[in-house]
Amino acid sequence: MSRANGPIDVADTWELRAPERALLAWCVVCIALGFVMLWGSTYVGGGMVDGLDLLPLGLYTLSLLTLHLMLVTARFRGDQLILVAVAFLSGFGMLAQYRMGSFETEGTISLNLLLFPIGLILMGATAIILMRGRYQALGLAHWIWVWAGLSLGLLAVLLLFGQRFRGGVYAAGLVTPSEILKVTIVLFVAGFIARNAKSLGAWGKGLPLPPWRALLPLAGFWLVLAGLLVIQHDLGLVIILSIALLTMLVVGTGRMGYLVFGGIGAVAMAAAVLKVLPHGERRVTAWLEPFRDPTGGSWQILQGLSGMFSGGLWGEGFGRGSPEYTPIAQSDFIYSVIGEELGFAGCAIVILFFLILFGRSLLVASRAADSYGRSVGTGLLTVLATQTFLNIGGITKFVPLTGLPLPFISHGGSSLITGFIGVGILLAISDGQPTTASRNRIAKQTNEITGKGVRRSRRASAG
Repeated sequence: MSRANGPIDVADTWELRAPERALLAWCVVCIALGFVMLWGSTYVGGGMVDGLDLLPLGLYTLSLLTLHLMLVTARFRGDQLILVAVAFLSGFGMLAQYRMGSFETEGTISLNLLLFPIGLILMGATAIILMRGRYQALGLAHWIWVWAGLSLGLLAVLLLFGQRFRGGVYAAGLVTPSEILKVTIVLFVAGFIARNAKSLGAWGKGLPLPPWRALLPLAGFWLVLAGLLVIQHDLGLVIILSIALLTMLVVGTGRMGYLVFGGIGAVAMAAAVLKVLPHGERRVTAWLEPFRDPTGGSWQILQGLSGMFSGGLWGEGFGRGSPEYTPIAQSDFIYSVIGEELGFAGCAIVILFFLILFGRSLLVASRAADSYGRSVGTGLLTVLATQTFLNIGGITKFVPLTGLPLPFISHGGSSLITGFIGVGILLAISDGQPTTASRNRIAKQTNEITGKGVRRSRRASAG
């Protein structure tokens, strides 16, 4: 999917990305068919379809065209299937949110509608800015603790000035700025592991114990981070980031023992948190015994399961279900709406595209040319995969509910934008290192700068 040797021009890139162009066109066709189904349901139900109803599909098509032309113009060489998978999932998300009425306004363009095309363009811009190995600058020594300080500072400000709603803490307008931690924490941990991989991998020879002294800065940071998140009742984010941390430690050091000690620590922490926070304990009880409180704490999960059960294999038809009976259906429980209206087949298609995204991301992370790229790619993949698993697993009663949105599909601006930025970094990693010509040019410029510095030093000494 990329040419690692030698420069390529725009014409070469246009030819190179022809498969991507064809697959993006098919994405538009599939999403357009979904909109036609919804418009048909609206018309049959006595409703009217006006110009604003055509806007979501138009914006989606325009954003994919713009994204593709941006990558071709920038001579981007990165993975094409990751981009296509995200393009389809985000288009499906636009379709689902249009079905749920999230874009409905009185004759004006909804901000919720603009988030999807803006996110796609932002994903492409992130990939272009960080391509040719420029993502490595995010892991420089002076940046590592900037990411850590930014993360903790954001949580502290949110805790001091945020507002509580449904157990969580939000900024003005119910925005969740803590979502960006899914990127900043990964950048911090990846940089820390890449710079301390040798000491972090130096376990005891007799009794296999982790190097506590080397782990102390990271462990101290993690305790403060987890504490702030627990105070804000954001247990879902604690789980996601903790799994990402353990996975990155294993990949960065090659020590599987981190999973063992991390699992023991996770069980102890979960037991302590559930005793302190009744919010978490109620969710576990609702998961284990949903019929114990069917009209209270278990109402949402039972309604979601009922809707999915009624969908059967092929669903009741797009626009013909009753998602209004499921609380927060446009966000946390959008997967249950898909199951009700598109059935098992619709759910399987969504899962298939997520698996394509995760599989290609794993390939990109494993092929990264440097340890920092491998750690960042692994961390971002783990965050996306864990969030997807917790959302779908919670709705299908496989795991307790965590209140996490489904990436690229659920309603939620902060989560959407963060997901697009994360994939943009993954695409930048897939682009690889600078070409041979670029490396030679950089080396020449470096030598010239160094030579000028030496000459100035000699003149100063002579003076």
